[in-house]
Amino acid sequence: MAATVFLAESLPAPGEEYLLAGDEGRHAAAVRRVRTGEELVLSDGAGGFARCSAVVVGKADVTVRCTETWTVPPASPRVVLVQALPKSERSELAVELATEAGIDAIVPWQASRCVSRWDGAKGKAEKGVARWRAVARSAAKQARRAYVPEIHDLVTTRELVPLLTSMDANVVVLHEGSAVPLGEVDFSVTETIVIVVGPEGGISPEELEALVGMGAQPALLGPTVLRTSTAAAVALGALGVMTDRWSGTPPD
Repeated sequence: MAATVFLAESLPAPGEEYLLAGDEGRHAAAVRRVRTGEELVLSDGAGGFARCSAVVVGKADVTVRCTETWTVPPASPRVVLVQALPKSERSELAVELATEAGIDAIVPWQASRCVSRWDGAKGKAEKGVARWRAVARSAAKQARRAYVPEIHDLVTTRELVPLLTSMDANVVVLHEGSAVPLGEVDFSVTETIVIVVGPEGGISPEELEALVGMGAQPALLGPTVLRTSTAAAVALGALGVMTDRWSGTPPD
């Protein structure tokens, strides 16, 4: 059975001891019930791993000794998801699936047709972003990922267009009205790919026009219309086959 991955603020060097405390320490000691001598893996969420063994198990923390460290290079090309806010019950699912499928960064988008609104009550956007970051951390651990995806602050369409313009990226808008299949898009022209996923009600004509105007290319993901919460994961699976992103393996 593979060793459990825990996130750490920093990684110890081989031979050093490290106190795994806070939420991760409580999870290791009280939930996973790590035992003395058991092997576990620490990750800094930025490509670094440390293989460790538990030497002292407390009620809410675990002291480990590092036996090996290594670094995993980031996937290439980098993929950023612009995710229109799904309905509340599917919002976290969208982040979870995209993270497990390997997304590198997620930009929450308040599209005009979103049923869910984060731009109303004071502090709602901050709480929503914080929750997405927590879900991304949890999903990254579950998937044994070397990198926890970055979750940007909420953007409106007016803010999204200049943000995408500032990126040296191949921007693709998943749209059921496109005549160009995703498999025919040339992803070799840049080192960054941006996938734009609209809300349940679809991307408005005005939004599509604005995105195309800044250089985005609409593409058809497949013969069925997917939910906004699952479209990104399906697209990432396709990109894993079409590019070199799936060339690595999970930590053993």
